[in-house]
Amino acid sequence: MMRRKTSSLLAVAAVAGLLCAGCAGPERKFGRGMANTFEIVRGGEFRRTMEQSALFEGPDYAYFTGFVKGLNRTLGRTGIGIYEVVTFPIPNPGRGYDPVCTDTFSPGPVYPDNYQPGLLEDSMFSTDTNLGFAGGDIFPMVPGSRFRIFDTH
Repeated sequence: MMRRKTSSLLAVAAVAGLLCAGCAGPERKFGRGMANTFEIVRGGEFRRTMEQSALFEGPDYAYFTGFVKGLNRTLGRTGIGIYEVVTFPIPNPGRGYDPVCTDTFSPGPVYPDNYQPGLLEDSMFSTDTNLGFAGGDIFPMVPGSRFRIFDTH
């Protein structure tokens, strides 16, 4: 009887130890995976590839080949994100929780060189005590929407 209580208490302590200790690596991997998974919605890789193709190869190259290359890079980053979300509790072989495919893709999200987003002007990041409300991007989900109201940064 005493042995059963001890073993169940030991099992509970082991599970609690696994859940509470050393979760920074899986947390980073999961967050990076979520950011990369939603690349297909965000479209930063696509816009950057189109922009870089137009700058270095010319507009004719960007309209078709840059489009296809941007689509391929977007799908590749989305696939890496899905892989990292599914396998976030498991370390990568030989790399731990570090990003995968860093020779092809940068670990974090990319943006075109002509647009670097900032923090949204909302009450969470920047309260406006004089007016009682804050501004920000009018429609930040639309690529190219740069109209901002009450921009204080």
